[in-house]
Amino acid sequence: MLKTILSIAGKPGLYKLISSGKNMLIVETVDAAKKRILAYGQDKVISLADIAMYTDAEVPLSKVLESVKNKENGAVASIDYKKVSANELHAYFAEILPNYDRDRVHASDIKKLLSWYNILVSNGITDFVEQNAVATEEPAAEEGK
Repeated sequence: MLKTILSIAGKPGLYKLISSGKNMLIVETVDAAKKRILAYGQDKVISLADIAMYTDAEVPLSKVLESVKNKENGAVASIDYKKVSANELHAYFAEILPNYDRDRVHASDIKKLLSWYNILVSNGITDFVEQNAVATEEPAAEEGK
């Protein structure tokens, strides 16, 4: 699901990929407005599926979002990331991802993560981890036991 959700540098919010053309993408805002815009070749566009958070090893954003969803029971984030201090953000994030790299993950990264999480959950997008990926990972984990 996160493969078609995009972040465009310099533009607020998240976008859903609608179609692609020669040297451009047609995207639609994830929020209720559903406004369509064009993203051109020079725009820095990244899929949420391609983002990872720094830990001992990189953890895909989908797993981090799933951890936030589990902590918040599927609701929007209980912490007001715009008003809390950096220390409170890091303490909250440590509950979600205990082994994150405190030197490389900044408060602004946590704010952006929580912002994206709230946008996705508010608009009914809660399938962060693909079911096929979960199904293939579980048997492999059992084999190693």
